[in-house]
Amino acid sequence: MAKSEEKKRTEREAWRSSLAERAAAEGFFEEIGPLYKAIHIPEDGELGKTLVVVFDNLDDIRQDPSHLPWAVDFISSQGWSSLGVMAHGPTWYRDAHMFAFFDRLRDEKFFDKFDRVVFYGTSMGGYAAASFSAACPGATVVAISPQATMDRESASSDHRYKRSWIHDYDVPYGHAPDLSAAAEKVWVFYDARMPQDAMHASFFRGSNLIDMGCPFMGLGMLTMWRDMGVLKPIISGVINDTLTPMSVHRLLRARHQSKMYQKALLQYLKGTTKHRLLIRYWFAILKTRPAPHFRNAAQRARQHLRESA
Repeated sequence: MAKSEEKKRTEREAWRSSLAERAAAEGFFEEIGPLYKAIHIPEDGELGKTLVVVFDNLDDIRQDPSHLPWAVDFISSQGWSSLGVMAHGPTWYRDAHMFAFFDRLRDEKFFDKFDRVVFYGTSMGGYAAASFSAACPGATVVAISPQATMDRESASSDHRYKRSWIHDYDVPYGHAPDLSAAAEKVWVFYDARMPQDAMHASFFRGSNLIDMGCPFMGLGMLTMWRDMGVLKPIISGVINDTLTPMSVHRLLRARHQSKMYQKALLQYLKGTTKHRLLIRYWFAILKTRPAPHFRNAAQRARQHLRESA
């Protein structure tokens, strides 16, 4: 046990050192209390005038010292400047150190150095992106499957993240929809069929909201977009402000060729009494590939139809 803990400590320190070294040239690396780290990596050129503030939920002992966290690495690879904020655990970023960090960035006019600022995150990170965008009025928010709050009175129907219940949401940067009201645009992507995600999305309102319901894409939405080949075009487009809701929907038409999407839709149909629709869907899929699991589901649907005849 002692050796295992020592190995974890060594890996954690190696990863921390690699982050600090990467940011040393022109950016910064900062420990924000005991549970958070922030790394700022500025980039040159026209694209570097865009800052993407990204929120990651990660356990740093799993990180490869030779790599940045995925989101920060992706942002840098696109030529944008990045500010990666990393939480070690399901904290929902409810911490006075974190509040003070963004207050300081706002007061020091850190965001004013950039022509465009985008706050980006998924799930817990999406909640943080919307909440902390209040430190930079006029920014753009890109929130994937975000929570509006995990306060028990407001979000009593969401029992998925019980570890979030211990946190106080009646504090600064607490209620994401209110805090993102000063943003220029708030893109909210979510599975409109998931009751909890739809509930959280319903809290976001206002003229700056771009409501992007993405049924059958679930919490693994980004993985499905990658399977569809549209992950980078969508994320890059909304960050660069070159996409409209209609052009995003056009890109999402690729879902019809995605095996992940097809399986998600099959799982939905199997849980309903829409047996004829399932059979028709199987015939449509059969035109492109064998799909034996679709055939098996269609056979069961036919059996249900015969029994109910």
